[in-house]
Amino acid sequence: MIKQRLFAQKVNFSLLKIAAWINGAALAIIVYFILSRGWRAISWEFLTKPPTDSMTAGGILPCIVGTFLLCLVTILIALPIGVASAIYLNEYAVQGRLVRLIRLGINNLAGVPSIVFGLFGLAFFCIVLKMGVSALAGGLTLGIMTLPVIIGASEEALKSVPQTYREASLAMGATQWQTIYKVVLPAAFPGIITGSILGLSRAAGETAPIMYTGAVFFTPDLPGSIFDEVMALPYHIYVLATAGTEIEQTRHLQYGTALVLIALVFGMNLTAIILRSRLRKKVRT
Repeated sequence: MIKQRLFAQKVNFSLLKIAAWINGAALAIIVYFILSRGWRAISWEFLTKPPTDSMTAGGILPCIVGTFLLCLVTILIALPIGVASAIYLNEYAVQGRLVRLIRLGINNLAGVPSIVFGLFGLAFFCIVLKMGVSALAGGLTLGIMTLPVIIGASEEALKSVPQTYREASLAMGATQWQTIYKVVLPAAFPGIITGSILGLSRAAGETAPIMYTGAVFFTPDLPGSIFDEVMALPYHIYVLATAGTEIEQTRHLQYGTALVLIALVFGMNLTAIILRSRLRKKVRT
């Protein structure tokens, strides 16, 4: 019996290792493919100039600025609402049928295709609320799309805080809100911020939610406010690869823009890992 269990354990571990190596190899192949075709386009001019000559030359500065602006609006909208929702579901709500239905709705929302969020943003934010195509409408759409990720990550972080922390705080005379604010949230903050940045990095690479709400085909000017239309890296790649005037001529620009987007997402993920590590050390000390 023991030998059978050990054999089954070795088999399962081997399958997990193979799965991990396959994922790692796929990532390495994709990065190498884009890097080998896009590194020639990377230059100071490419990063600091707007597109020129019908987007067959020049740079991607408006796309970079527009992507950061969309991400800023997204996190300002999604983070407070997502964390507040997680606090209510985990700390205040009476666990029952209603809470199960809310969690089911959140899980279903996470599985909705991104194009559906784009159509909703177009109908509600752009038309009903008359925001038009703007960074605000695009950021709100991305914020709604990111909410399930932030709520799920925040709730898991809150659940990871030992119940004894809450009991000790309440026993010392603190109110429930003081316990949450002073004890639970600081302990859960590393997980919350990590999940939020990971959700934001996913939003930064989305095309469908912003192609109807926030991003435009071309604009040489940088956005002056959140009410302006913007260019964005993922939509710019889509335009160059499918609707550009010289698709083959701009192939190196397509891969260069994709390389910049990958670097942006990688930077966000790396920031999440570093922040989580540092915040956990502070909580432990």
